[in-house]
Amino acid sequence: MKPIVTPEEAVKEIKDGSSIMIGGFGGSGDMPTNLILALSNSKAKNLTIISNTGGLPGFGLIQNQPLPVNHDILIRNKQVSKIISSFPVSPSPSMKNALEEIYKEENIIIELIPQGTLAEKIRAGGAGIRAFYTPTGVNSFPSEKKETRLFNNTRYLLEEWLQADFCFIRAHKSDTLGNLINKGTSKNFNPIMATASKVTIVETDEIVNPEQLIPEQITTPGIFVNKLVHRN
Repeated sequence: MKPIVTPEEAVKEIKDGSSIMIGGFGGSGDMPTNLILALSNSKAKNLTIISNTGGLPGFGLIQNQPLPVNHDILIRNKQVSKIISSFPVSPSPSMKNALEEIYKEENIIIELIPQGTLAEKIRAGGAGIRAFYTPTGVNSFPSEKKETRLFNNTRYLLEEWLQADFCFIRAHKSDTLGNLINKGTSKNFNPIMATASKVTIVETDEIVNPEQLIPEQITTPGIFVNKLVHRN
């Protein structure tokens, strides 16, 4: 059985300098918002955040809807020293995220990685593949200091794996053994992040007994899960 804890209990062991993968694809709909809030109320600083976005204010919102909970709150709290992301800024110039607003004022490092490469770097981290070659990003400014190699007259870029101390992911349903079912876009990053982190903390909408899950629907095996947080 996996321990079922509160968001506050789940983030207690996160210390200054920790690296954290945070699941989610576009907006905040499939993000572990309660865990992010709990971390924002902790004293942990100098964090490295690995995620598809760097916080997207207003993404997918309807008029007068409250702003979503995402990495923005951690950046505004000055808890983050580095962001590794595919989309670190808002797609709308009229609605800047926290990273854009304070990047020039604060000592925050942004590492920009193409989305497919980011996913493969995380997958490689979970599979124990130390590095791989990809043609994506060759001759672009983020790759200036990276090794390249020629294969069949095509130049490829060497990319290393990504691993993290912790990951926060969201699940639609979990059993008490930690087996997870993801829905929609939460299938993109959440399952691979669980494999590439030392401690996986899951915020789940529902917790059921093992016999209540259909094995073929499980997207993340419980062996990769350490703690469960029941989302109320």
